[in-house]
Amino acid sequence: MQKLTAAVLTMVLFLAPNLRAESAPTPPALTLHTLDNLKAGKPQVIVTYGTSLTAGGAWVAGLDAALTQRFGKASKVVNCGMSGKNSDDGVKQIQTVLQANPNLVFVEFGMNDAVLRFNISVEDARANLEKIIEKLRAQNPAVEIILMTMNPPIGKERDGKRPEIEKYYQMYRDTAQKLKLPLIDHYAAWQKLLTDDPKKFNALVPDGLHPNAEGSTTITLPAVKHALGL
Repeated sequence: MQKLTAAVLTMVLFLAPNLRAESAPTPPALTLHTLDNLKAGKPQVIVTYGTSLTAGGAWVAGLDAALTQRFGKASKVVNCGMSGKNSDDGVKQIQTVLQANPNLVFVEFGMNDAVLRFNISVEDARANLEKIIEKLRAQNPAVEIILMTMNPPIGKERDGKRPEIEKYYQMYRDTAQKLKLPLIDHYAAWQKLLTDDPKKFNALVPDGLHPNAEGSTTITLPAVKHALGL
C-alpha cells in the first residue's frame, strides 16, 4: 500500500476495529448527511453495489439490521450486488441503482475487475469506477458514496484468476484520495488475519474467495458499522 499522510488516512481509510493494521490509527466515524437525516427521522435509502461479495454478503443484511435497530423504518437498504459481474457491468446496470434514488451508495468491484478472463485493466477499472460515480452524481449531486476494497482471494482464486488484485484495490485507494471520497479498506484487516492466523482465515473464507456468514459479520460488517458510527 502506498504511504498516505495522516490526514488522508483519517479521511479515507477505515479498518475493522478488532483487526486493524497496527500501524494505522482507528479513524473517527464518517460525517454523513445521510446519518444526520436518519437521526432527524428523514427516510434515507442506502444502496450496496458490487460483486457477489455484496450480493451474497451477510454484511449487507447485518447493516440493514443495525440501521433499523438504530433508526427504525427511516432507513432502507437495497442490495444491488451482482454475482460474477465486474465494473463494466456496474456501468451498464447503474440504472438499477438509480431507480432506488439512493442517498448513500457503497461501491466495490475490484475483486472481479482483477479477474484475468474479463480483461479489464486497472485503468479500465478506474474509468468505470469514475463513470459510476459520475452517473450517481448526475442524478443526485448530494449523493454520498463510499468506496470499498474487500478481502484478498487466496489459492486458485488468486494465483490462477486474480494475480494482481492488489493493484485494483490500490486503485480504489487512489480514487478515494483523488475524489475525496471515504474508503473502507477491508483488505487491510483481512490481510492481517491471513498473515497472523491463516487457519482462521481459511475457516472464514472456505472457498478462497467468499467470506462465509461468520466472516462477513465478524470482519466486514464491524468495519462498515464503525465507519457509520453504529
